[in-house]
Amino acid sequence: MKLIVDVWRQKAPEAVGTFHSYELDGCDERMSILELLDHLNRNLSSRGVEPVAFDSDCREGICGACGIQVDGRPHGFSENLPACMQRVGAHADGTHVRLEPLRSGAFPVIRDLVVDRSVLDRITMAGGFASVDTGLAPDADAIPIRHQDAEGALDLAACIGCGACVAACPNGSAALYAGARMGHLAALNIPGLERAERARRMNEAMDQYFGSCSGYGECIRVCPANIPFDVVAVASHERLRALWSRWPQPR
Repeated sequence: MKLIVDVWRQKAPEAVGTFHSYELDGCDERMSILELLDHLNRNLSSRGVEPVAFDSDCREGICGACGIQVDGRPHGFSENLPACMQRVGAHADGTHVRLEPLRSGAFPVIRDLVVDRSVLDRITMAGGFASVDTGLAPDADAIPIRHQDAEGALDLAACIGCGACVAACPNGSAALYAGARMGHLAALNIPGLERAERARRMNEAMDQYFGSCSGYGECIRVCPANIPFDVVAVASHERLRALWSRWPQPR
């Protein structure tokens, strides 16, 4: 099949970017978006044209590195799939496919389709970890955790940090990402010891770098980990809980 690929080209963060159109023959409908870019880059390299810069790693839907905007939608046409799992067969022969970097003020463009998503790391570095000194590794059965709590924590820990939720949100909110980070640690015994301080630090980072959640729900339509919508409320819930923990409790 033949596709016309409109790709955002930008040489550097401070450079002015623009779309370039490339007619691409020999596209297989089973190609992923990343394989389409591979095919395009082989074509460009054979003609002496600089290939398109883009991020990828595992190409198995696990790492989250491949986040781009496809036809105006983070990751692509199908819901809840990363770009590496989206297939170009969703397009008819001869149609346009528009590829651009994740569109969010929090993610400045580095080059072409590559953006700087390190701002997400600032939320995690603010408190998305357990720093309690536990000494030697405890016996697996020493700290009982209910099965449903463990399963719930694992479901939230499945977030791959791709940033699609932020790019999809009209307010540029990271509530789904931060909620998943806070929620899975709050459900467990040892990380739960730092729950209040973690909530304060991570919410401060969210307030500094991201917009507020207004409940649009666009984030859950693009999340490859299928994090549920109620998780966007976790950050606010944890913020209020941390505030309450500062006050003297009634006897």
